[in-house]
Amino acid sequence: MFHIPLRKPTNLYIKSRQSALTEDNLYWKKLGQPVLVKEFGAIDYLDFSPVEPYYFAATCSVRIQIYDPITKTVAKNISKFLEAAYGGSFRNDGRLLIAGSEEAAVKLFDIQSKNVLRVFTGHTGPVHRTFFTKDQTKVISFSDDKSVCLWDIATEEKIKSFSEHTDYIRAGAPSPVSPDLILSGGYDHMVKLYDCRTNEATLSVNHGSPVESTIFLPSGGLFVSAGGTEVKVWDIFNGGKLLANISQHHKTVTTLRLSSNASRLMSASLDRHVKIYDISTFKVVHNIDFPNAILSMAISDNDDVLAVGMIDGVISIRKREQPMRQKEENKGLYKFAPDHIQTSSTVDNVVSKQKTEKGPEFEKFLRKMEFDKALSSVLKTYVASKFPEKTIALLQELLRRKVLNVAIDGLSEKDIGALLRFFKKYLGETRFTRIIIDTRKCIY
Repeated sequence: MFHIPLRKPTNLYIKSRQSALTEDNLYWKKLGQPVLVKEFGAIDYLDFSPVEPYYFAATCSVRIQIYDPITKTVAKNISKFLEAAYGGSFRNDGRLLIAGSEEAAVKLFDIQSKNVLRVFTGHTGPVHRTFFTKDQTKVISFSDDKSVCLWDIATEEKIKSFSEHTDYIRAGAPSPVSPDLILSGGYDHMVKLYDCRTNEATLSVNHGSPVESTIFLPSGGLFVSAGGTEVKVWDIFNGGKLLANISQHHKTVTTLRLSSNASRLMSASLDRHVKIYDISTFKVVHNIDFPNAILSMAISDNDDVLAVGMIDGVISIRKREQPMRQKEENKGLYKFAPDHIQTSSTVDNVVSKQKTEKGPEFEKFLRKMEFDKALSSVLKTYVASKFPEKTIALLQELLRRKVLNVAIDGLSEKDIGALLRFFKKYLGETRFTRIIIDTRKCIY
C-alpha cells in the first residue's frame, strides 16, 4: 500500500489591476487611439497654438505644416524655406509663427496669409530654436554659431547677442515672467541664464551631458534641463542649486513640456517613451509608449490633444475621448445643424431640453453654509494640483463673505497640511499671490 503525501496548498493572491490604477493613470488613459500621419522627414519640432481650436505646427524638412487637431489633417502649409526649417513656434495670440532654418535666418510668418513678415539675418550658422519673449514684441534665436540673439520685431534689428557657449546651442526658453530673461542650453553641457539688461550670463550650471531641451516652470524661479538620460531641476534664486535629478529614461531625452495647468512635467526620449511627472514630487505618475524614437512632443493647453513626432517622420496624434453621454448629445444635435435639416419633412423636429452643466462641488456646500466642507473639497490632491484656480476662487469667496476663519477652524489636521502645501506650491504664481497672502493672514 503506497502512501501519497499531501501537498500543502499554495495561497495565491491575485492583485486587482483596477485597484492599481491611480487618478493620473485614468486621466491619461482617456487619450484615444493614436492617428499616425507620415511626413517627408524627421519631425524636428512640434508646437500648439495657445488659442482654440489649438492647431499645432509640425516643423519638418523644408516646411512647416499647421494641423487641425480635430480632423488630423493639414490646415495650412508654410513652405518658404530653401533649406531645412527648425523650431517653428506660435506667439501667444496664435496669429504669428517664428522659425529658424539651415539658412542661418529667422523668419516671422503670419498664420492666416502664410506671408513672411520679417526676416532676421545675422547668424552665421543654422538656427535650431526660436521663441517670442514674454512681452511678445521681441524674438529670441539659438544657433549653431554658439550665439543667442534677441531681435526687435518692429525694426527687424538685433538688440542683443550673447556668445558664451563653446558648442552648438540646440535648446532655449524665454522666461514666463520677464521679457528680459533668456535660458539657453548647449552641447557644451552648459545651461546659461541671461539678463538682457546686462552683457553676460547671470547664471551658469553644468548639466553633465549635451543639453537637448530646457523649460522654465511657471513661477520663473525654477528651470528644467534635459540631456543624456537625465532631467534636472535647478533653483535660480539659490544660485543654480540642483533640486532634483530624474533618471527614468535609458536613452537621450529630447523634449520637455508642461501639462495639466503646469502641475505635470513631461519628457520624451529616443527610448520611445513619454514620462509624466508630478511637479511637487518629481515622481513618475504615468508612462506612454510609442513605436519609434521620439524627437519632439507637444500638448495642447487643455490637455485634450497630444502630438508626438518621431525619427521616421511619423506624427502620432492622440485626442482625449469624450464621455459617452457627451457623444450621444453631439450625435443628437447633428440633425439640427443647418446643412442637414430636412425641409420637406412634415413632422416637426423637437430639440430635447438642454441640460445645465453641473457646478463645482464646493458650491453645494456653500449653499448649505458648510464652509469647512467646501474648503476641504478643493484641497483634495486632484483638485488642488490640476485645478488650483478652483481652490483660489473658493478662498476668495470665503474672504469676501468674511467666513474664512470659520472654514479653517473646521478643517482636519490633514486638510490644514494640504492648505499649507498649496500655499508653498503656488505662492510664486503671480495671479494667486495676493489671495494666498490674504489667506495666510487669517491663519497666523
